[in-house]
Amino acid sequence: MIVSLYQSNPRFGKLAENLDEVLTAVKPHKFDLLVLPELFATGYLFSDFNQAFLLAEEAGKGYVFETIRMLAAEKNGLVIYGFPERRGKRLFNSSLAVFPNGQYLLYQKSHLFDTEKEIFSPGETGFSVFSFRGARIGMMICFDWRFPEAARKLTLLGAQIVCHPSNLVLTHCPDAMITRALENAVFTITANRIGEEIRGEKKLRFIGKSRIISPDGKVLAQVDSHQTGFIASEINPELADNKRVTENNDLLADRRPELY
Repeated sequence: MIVSLYQSNPRFGKLAENLDEVLTAVKPHKFDLLVLPELFATGYLFSDFNQAFLLAEEAGKGYVFETIRMLAAEKNGLVIYGFPERRGKRLFNSSLAVFPNGQYLLYQKSHLFDTEKEIFSPGETGFSVFSFRGARIGMMICFDWRFPEAARKLTLLGAQIVCHPSNLVLTHCPDAMITRALENAVFTITANRIGEEIRGEKKLRFIGKSRIISPDGKVLAQVDSHQTGFIASEINPELADNKRVTENNDLLADRRPELY
């Protein structure tokens, strides 16, 4: 299975430009799974709720969704991307997994970071796992990484691959995702962005370092901190089914949740 990601440098509010950047970058490549960053088409640092609401889409509707749906169909692959989800009068920081046939699955970010709490409602979907081409896949978004329970929940649900659309500003996350992969024996795909955004007195710099990591904690592919880029790795998802540490230790069977 070929898994991939694209590390982008979006321009705030420029949906068409940001989508064109992605489409141009991935056009020459084949993949079974592509992961794009959190809020990849809109940008991240909204000035207020109303600005975010104007850029948001309902799940499975809108210009961004239709563009990604066509990409998934053209490439005959699964595309996971982050977007601001409009649901009634509320907003969620969400991701969609879009299948080649146009069907999709939704995840809403469980753990909101900093001023996201001024814009978005906490996610209500919870964590789930789905199958695509024999691989079991789960989604989490950016700051979810700081809560080990997120990746562990997906692992307990049977995930072999954890897809992680992100807009990372905390420098220790890329290395922490090695730990998440290792402590759960799963593949992780963190798709981050680069660049800066400024709104009033607030300025954020996004750190890049998007990574594909194996169940034994090895970085299979990485983009550095200062460039956009597409990376891919051919993996065997079944390697994530082996939870053995030694002949006498199993990561899941040895858990003692009654003590935690």
